[in-house]
Amino acid sequence: PKKADKSQDKSASNKASSSLAATSSHAPQIPPSQPQTTNNLNYGAGRPIVVVHIAEKPSIAQAIAQGLSDGGDTKSGGKGLPTYEFTNPPFNKAPQASKVTHRVTSVAGHVFNVDFPSEYQSWDSVDPAELFHAPVVRKPCKGSVVRHLQDVAKGVDFIVLWMDCDREGENINFEVLDCCMHLMQGNGNYDRVYRAHFSAINPSDIIRAYNALGKPDRCQSMSVDARQELDLKVGVAFSRFQTRYFQGRYGDLDSAVLSYGPCQTPTLGFCVQRHVEMETFKPEPYWLMDLGVMNAGTMCRAVWDSGRSFNRNKVDDLVAKCKNSSSAVFAKVDAVVTKNRHQGRPVPMNTVAMLKACSKVLGIGPHAALSIAERLYLSGYLSYPRTESTKYPKSFDIVGTLKEQSYDNRWGQYVGELLKSGPNVGKGGADMGDHPPITPCRRARAGELTGDTARVYDLVARHFVASVSDDAVWQSTTVRLSIDELGEKGSFTISGKQLVTPGFLAIV
Repeated sequence: PKKADKSQDKSASNKASSSLAATSSHAPQIPPSQPQTTNNLNYGAGRPIVVVHIAEKPSIAQAIAQGLSDGGDTKSGGKGLPTYEFTNPPFNKAPQASKVTHRVTSVAGHVFNVDFPSEYQSWDSVDPAELFHAPVVRKPCKGSVVRHLQDVAKGVDFIVLWMDCDREGENINFEVLDCCMHLMQGNGNYDRVYRAHFSAINPSDIIRAYNALGKPDRCQSMSVDARQELDLKVGVAFSRFQTRYFQGRYGDLDSAVLSYGPCQTPTLGFCVQRHVEMETFKPEPYWLMDLGVMNAGTMCRAVWDSGRSFNRNKVDDLVAKCKNSSSAVFAKVDAVVTKNRHQGRPVPMNTVAMLKACSKVLGIGPHAALSIAERLYLSGYLSYPRTESTKYPKSFDIVGTLKEQSYDNRWGQYVGELLKSGPNVGKGGADMGDHPPITPCRRARAGELTGDTARVYDLVARHFVASVSDDAVWQSTTVRLSIDELGEKGSFTISGKQLVTPGFLAIV
């Protein structure tokens, strides 16, 4: 490693430490997702520097390398997790460096998992209740990943973290730093650690994230630490308890371990409860009165305002009143009300909405739908598919995204007209701050996508265009009728509607 230039390092007066706990004083004063600089911009002046970029998975690392190198030559190496190396672009956190060498590599998800120490591993000697107060230890998922991180980060000047922008991603950020930050120039310095925030892996999005680096979010990472510890303690304690309990009562159990999942088991309880309700449901007959109204040769069905009745005799009596009346029975029109009603455009699509739409509209199950959406994300067609946001952030380029879709031969004409009139961005929804809603990132040309992959892309693209379109307008007509012989039980309603302005319905 090269000798660190401590005179140029803003934090040289502070003793560097490899412990992340010791770096808490460097916590940023502005939101971590905002661009910021925490190192001295004179760092590396007049000399070459090395910046290592670490992504969450190899496919993302490849996309980052292609985006930053502008499609140029990259030298790759590594048997397991590939590492790409190239020079340029310049690094705006060290603008006076004579040369910037970039190394881009990745991990493969979490670097560590949590477990109990060896003294708590015995089922016989440890009461399950003790596990709630037991300490936990972190163990590498794969020792080779830790060694890989230490090799690529040894002697580098900056670390840039490119994990997914969610809680799990933030947790992996700090797992990576635990492995290798102390190996940076100057024995490790959190001021020279940055975090890229991105929601798509197109070259333009990669460059945008690279030019607006922020900091990792320690608070989100700690929330994952807490969740992991809770999952471990609850899952293991209840698994041991219920396995012992049922094995002592049922000798023919076909499983050595009855596993308990803190999320899965309660969900299974809901499913079982609903199944029992369906199996034990006893249908109960009900009766309605129908009023048929002939209009221009078409029979219209008027709905009985009193609704369902579980007493057949009462309904039969009402029908008998009409049949046995000494005079002709007429249905009198009491009112005709016509109004224009707006059908609101859909809110921007989050993960739950996408999975529901794929299941209902396309007949694709949640697991398959999410797998397809993730492949589309990794291929640069969609934004990150795991998001809770239902509102576009102010920074989101709606017009630019629409322009990309205006070249599509299926809905390009509609999008072109929408661009002329201007997109309509609703005020509702919630921006959760992790990722924007799911949107198309680039146009899918004819034949590029096939099968269910094409169908999911089509659904997301149409939903995005619909979410910034005009509302649909319907003309609704309600006719209220009454039969005097039936008194208060003689009210009926006929309702109908006609589309006046299709708005977003023209695209979905």
